[in-house]
Amino acid sequence: MTNDSAMNNDTAMNNAAGEGCCCGSERHKMRSDEERKALMRRLSIIEGQIRGIRGMLEKDIYCIDILTQVSAANCALNSFSRELLAEHMRSCVAEDIREGSGEKLDELLKLLPKLMK
Repeated sequence: MTNDSAMNNDTAMNNAAGEGCCCGSERHKMRSDEERKALMRRLSIIEGQIRGIRGMLEKDIYCIDILTQVSAANCALNSFSRELLAEHMRSCVAEDIREGSGEKLDELLKLLPKLMK
């Protein structure tokens, strides 16, 4: 077994145990129950907002009122993105840098222009 294989096996074992970054080569991340529940709660709220906007459109609600709700949904989705980004930086990117790699940082730097539109 090479050193790389041993390191990957150690990382996989740590990931299975819920330790460390848990961003694997299969592009998965093990999240804590607390983190997952918080993100899912935010998405449920956003889904409700989108359903509400659809309902407003179906009821021919005034454009400005619908746009106000669209703005609120956009803010909620941006907030979700910021939280997910912060957690990614705290865990995946930091772990990758500690291991001497900059791959996840480079990946993030490529994504940032899309996030900032």
